[in-house]
Amino acid sequence: MNIGNTLKSLIPAVLLVTSGAFCQNASAQNSNLQPTARLIDSYTAPRARRVTNNLASPPVSPTAEALNLEQASDIERAAFEAANRERQKVGLAPLVWDGELCRMSRIHSASMARLGFLTHATPEGSKLQERARAAGILHFAVIGENIAYNQGYEDPGAFAVERWMVSPGHRANILSPEFRAMAVGTFVAPDGSVFLTQTFILR
Repeated sequence: MNIGNTLKSLIPAVLLVTSGAFCQNASAQNSNLQPTARLIDSYTAPRARRVTNNLASPPVSPTAEALNLEQASDIERAAFEAANRERQKVGLAPLVWDGELCRMSRIHSASMARLGFLTHATPEGSKLQERARAAGILHFAVIGENIAYNQGYEDPGAFAVERWMVSPGHRANILSPEFRAMAVGTFVAPDGSVFLTQTFILR
């Protein structure tokens, strides 16, 4: 299935790293979870995209400044607020916005869109912990990540959270009492595809 021709679809994936241990649950698809969206069962990566100057999302440098919530895009803010609403529904404190996580998450979302992959590890093999350290996030007790792709939705940030909440692994990250901070970083490709990376941390 070609990602450019797949409208109204989402692949979620989740990653949690605790005290150096690696645990991944990327098998979040469930054929019973339909009516609001069709989850695609397999992901065929598109060819790497040539980046031009007309992208909806500009490139982000690893050395860029941390981004506060006011600097977040509408999609990022919607996903952040939707996740905190889910936490408040079950009596958990909302997570605070972390600008360093936003920058790191934007870089990963842009890489997934440009290079045609949808995983927590980059094609070069950099996993979440390595990507965090490369972004200058050197000290943390727990770090976790949800990723998603969707296209054709009016509110892609809130939709991603909706789908993450019906997946046990993603839901566990969003509702974890361990985390204290979170951010979402997105990349919108020229064809309207939205790549989302949601990162959680306990420093």
